Amino acid sequence: MKNKIRVAVLGSTGYVGMELVKILSNHSYVDINFLGSETEHGSFLNNIDNTNKYTNLPILSPNKNFRPEDSDYVFLALPHAVSNKYVKKFYNKINIIDLSADFRLDNFEVYKKNYGNKHECEELLNNFIYGLAEINRDKILNSKNIAVPGCYPTSILLPLIPLIKNRLIDTKNIIIDSKSGYSGAGKKFDFNKIKSKNDYNFYNYNTNNHRHIAEIKQELNKHNSENEVRFSFNPHILPNFRGMISTIYCDLNIGIKKTDIINLFHELQKLNPFIKYIDNDETLDFFSVQNSNYCKIKIFNHHSEDKIIIVSAIDNLIKGAAGQAVQCFNISENIEETVSLV
Repeated sequence: MKNKIRVAVLGSTGYVGMELVKILSNHSYVDINFLGSETEHGSFLNNIDNTNKYTNLPILSPNKNFRPEDSDYVFLALPHAVSNKYVKKFYNKINIIDLSADFRLDNFEVYKKNYGNKHECEELLNNFIYGLAEINRDKILNSKNIAVPGCYPTSILLPLIPLIKNRLIDTKNIIIDSKSGYSGAGKKFDFNKIKSKNDYNFYNYNTNNHRHIAEIKQELNKHNSENEVRFSFNPHILPNFRGMISTIYCDLNIGIKKTDIINLFHELQKLNPFIKYIDNDETLDFFSVQNSNYCKIKIFNHHSEDKIIIVSAIDNLIKGAAGQAVQCFNISENIEETVSLV
């Protein structure tokens, strides 16, 4: 058995941070030796998250008190524009798994356009591996710096990249319609936007202007040598706490049939423990992926034979964040990929 790996989590009291601690506290190879929080330091996580009974966890400390020499890995569950400040301090001193958007984009001008913040170590953008585990597994192995993908991109890229790599779909007119629980907006989300006195609300936002579009475009184009992938992206917020479903409308390339798509996903799920292709009557909904690291995918017929509809479901806090981060950690350390995730 491997020696325990000393792990720190900064931002451990946010939605994603708490999910990270939950997963890592049950990890047989991990010793959590630092938990950082900007708002709750001096307390114990049990006092904040009463859904779990944690044992042997350190008291919450200010994020700034973390010393990289005391741990082997640090998970940064921090907002964009905050993570990069810590990376500047920690780089080359510790293995870093960053869950913010600060190191997902390869180009600083693209980052600045979408996040509008000064980046304190833009020269390191290309030094992080994009942690989409099923696609970049070989790059993640033994990597010291990993940028965990966003939740919307995860639900979209996992079904689309294999189709583009295998030239099964036309890349000039992809339509993506995504729906997320409100936890994706973080603890500062205004619940009044989705709840009135008498009813619940549901709304779209940032249509074709969402920050994740740059990330989706960047990663899709890495697997398409012929032309730029063109797509429309329309995200929505639902009055559910967690969960994400992306519905993707694609044109098949000439000579390609729906069975070719299905056969590909059958092969992919054999190679990837967290990809589940659904070919029965199971309904893809939030409940079917809740609290899991699975991405479930289902293919539907379109009334036109040269088109297909793909539905992809994930838990935005797990496969879209904390679970994927731990999956990357396992791969990087050459641990069985599913440890603490099934």
